[in-house]
Amino acid sequence: MRISELMQRDVKTIDADECLRSAAERLDTASLGALPVTEHGRVVGLLTDSELFLCSTVHGHDPDVTTVREAMTAPLVTCPEDAPLEAGERLMEQHHLNRLVVVDADHHAVGLLRLDDVASESLTLLRPGEPLEYLSLYS
Repeated sequence: MRISELMQRDVKTIDADECLRSAAERLDTASLGALPVTEHGRVVGLLTDSELFLCSTVHGHDPDVTTVREAMTAPLVTCPEDAPLEAGERLMEQHHLNRLVVVDADHHAVGLLRLDDVASESLTLLRPGEPLEYLSLYS
């Protein structure tokens, strides 16, 4: 199975130079937990709701002045859309990720692969009598 068959295709992104308030509004409106961050259309980072919260609330940065670039995770681990699902699983395990940004050949975000998606797929592939330890990416 290819990552493109399982990833979520409706990807909302945000520009690295937008303010955190814009990011918060976009996350809230779309009920998302993370936004791939772009610069000139190419993915350069990821902003999670946790990072946004920490930056604007805990660290006291003004969300109207602080840019997404200041709060995002970078460099970003990505995976090509035509890669096998196992490659995405390995990247998620190696880097302890809950989500993986899927990119095309030009490094544009075309999807998100979530740990929940991978786990659900693993459940459908499980054979009767197969040990459940294989369901965890972090065992």
